[in-house]
Amino acid sequence: MAEAAYTVVLEGGKTVAFEGPSDITKQQVEAIVNAANSTLLGGGGVDGAIHNAGGPSILAECKRIVAKIGSLPEGKAVMTTGGRLRAKYVIHTVGPIWSGGKRGEAKTLASAYRESIRVADENSVTTMAFPSISTGAYRYPVKDAARVAVKAVAEALRKTTFVKEVRFALFDSGTLDDYVAAARQWEMEYLK
Repeated sequence: MAEAAYTVVLEGGKTVAFEGPSDITKQQVEAIVNAANSTLLGGGGVDGAIHNAGGPSILAECKRIVAKIGSLPEGKAVMTTGGRLRAKYVIHTVGPIWSGGKRGEAKTLASAYRESIRVADENSVTTMAFPSISTGAYRYPVKDAARVAVKAVAEALRKTTFVKEVRFALFDSGTLDDYVAAARQWEMEYLK
């Protein structure tokens, strides 16, 4: 596990930590979050890496979920086994495809983070790790996504019963820098 570059401590000792460059598939937490597509059948980037590292049991559970509910809407989340991953669970969420910011992308992205934390809390998960949702193939600008993510996670974490630690396992140092800057800005605005 990489050393956290920055940590925000919320009331009750709950924490939001930021690390990178980091491989989310190697996180030692109870649940990792997958930036999935709505079919839940795997894809590129984080989604492909999680499916590859976790093995076929994740895909099998995803297929059962899709058979039951159909495709997963943007902003929603579901949970499967972690398969061969260190994490016991994978929470799959679908972020928005960036369309210039005029189609409710921020609201949908915030929902993806909140719903992931809700699903974790409902399943008594205490530690979880997020990637930067929607900033890869879905082209959401990282600086904008970071501001939405930090605020949504901090607000959702304040309401949890079980989730105590959220970690952002960020792929590269540029993304880490943007998330740390967003966390510092959030702290100045909301924790003072």
